[in-house]
Amino acid sequence: MQYVSTRGLPGQSTRSFCDILLEGLAPDGGLYVPLAYPRVDGPTLSRWRALLEEQGYAALAHAVLTPYVDDIPSEDLLAMCRRAYTAEKFGDPQIVPVSRLSDGLWLGHLSNGPSAAFKDMAMQLLGELFEYQLQRTGRELNILGATSGDTGSSAEYAMLGKRGIRVFMMTPKGRMTPFQQAQMFTIDDPAIVNLAVDGVFDDCQDLVKAVSSDLEFKARRSIGAVNSINWARVVAQVVYYVACWLRVSAAVSSEDPDAQRVSFSVPTGNFGDILAGHVARTMGVPIGDLILATNENDVLDEFFRTGVYRVRGAVETYATSSPSMDISKASNFERFVFDLLGRDGARVAELFGTRLTTQGAFDLSADPAFAGARSTYGFCSGRSTHGDRVATIAAVHAADQVTIDPHTADAVTVARAKLACGEVEAPVVAMETALPVKFAATIQEALGRDPECPPRFAGLERLPRHVIDIDNDADKVKIFLDERLG
Repeated sequence: MQYVSTRGLPGQSTRSFCDILLEGLAPDGGLYVPLAYPRVDGPTLSRWRALLEEQGYAALAHAVLTPYVDDIPSEDLLAMCRRAYTAEKFGDPQIVPVSRLSDGLWLGHLSNGPSAAFKDMAMQLLGELFEYQLQRTGRELNILGATSGDTGSSAEYAMLGKRGIRVFMMTPKGRMTPFQQAQMFTIDDPAIVNLAVDGVFDDCQDLVKAVSSDLEFKARRSIGAVNSINWARVVAQVVYYVACWLRVSAAVSSEDPDAQRVSFSVPTGNFGDILAGHVARTMGVPIGDLILATNENDVLDEFFRTGVYRVRGAVETYATSSPSMDISKASNFERFVFDLLGRDGARVAELFGTRLTTQGAFDLSADPAFAGARSTYGFCSGRSTHGDRVATIAAVHAADQVTIDPHTADAVTVARAKLACGEVEAPVVAMETALPVKFAATIQEALGRDPECPPRFAGLERLPRHVIDIDNDADKVKIFLDERLG
């Protein structure tokens, strides 16, 4: 499998998976994508079903990832999958179980990993891949990341103790919940450095891109990425769409489960999670609709309704009760637009490199390709508010004695609205984002009590904090890295 940049011209040079594994942005500012997506058919899906049932999630991950990771020996990749996906880490031998609510909506349980967020599903494998490649090449890696709440803790838990890896994670100061802050800031290890930026997540993300765009500095300081601009994270997430589809399709169709279409409702801020669903669907997994659910920061909902992608500034990026989606610049969206526009790299470069920089928006409403977002790729979208989240958390708990977090509530809210109006058909899986313990204030408002705290997190918020304030300035970030790295 070879990879190209979303901003590259036809005939551009290609790179292998291991070539791009430790990188974020391509040198031209684009994102790496496969030259072509591998295709799966009915017999392949049947084999995957048997693998999941007989050998478990790690074996399925190995099978799904193999076409994308063909420059790592198969036995090594399988060993990494087995180390990443264990019942001890994820609290369930199924790794990604599914359950059905009383109204027929399904939940895909993605948040039982070390940091109680769905990002563990990719990050645990990424830690294994990074360590493997660094040992193989004799290199070290300094990860520079940005988080709106969950990526940071997932990355830090996954990379902690990995040889040759340091993590510098930027957070929007005061924009995460107390629990999310505690998960990150209580880590006491010299290889984990938390940086609080006076701004919103988009500012942190822009700093990562600005530092990564300085190619001399990036090479000299061995800067890598764990945000979803890293392709390895996206492709690792494809696996849980396949697993959820296999489990739900078997549960609802005894006659021909391999032909059963299943839709997914995905709470979305940076477009990485739902992009993995897009990749799985494009590969040929029988996914029906991809329902994109936003909170009040509805840049992506606006695009899928109108064709206009309009980036918001910090003043217009609201602090909400589903804070991991308080994002107005969706990095992974470029990968989807690349597919939507027939993989026209020059046009993507103009839209994301020039148009957004100078105008802050672009409009595809009159472009014939825009209709393909729904007709070809199955996307529809909806918006959820704080009131919706609170009401949905309360309703799900009352009906099923299940407590969901606010982001998952966004997905459930939008999925139920789409089912009610007939825009999508059952079955629909709402993709869980995190455990409720991360969002105690909203759970308290919805249910009148605090969420259950898993024993491994008891007393976490009382531990000493380790975090450094830093200016919202890429040059100052580079100076800090130079000083810290010596």
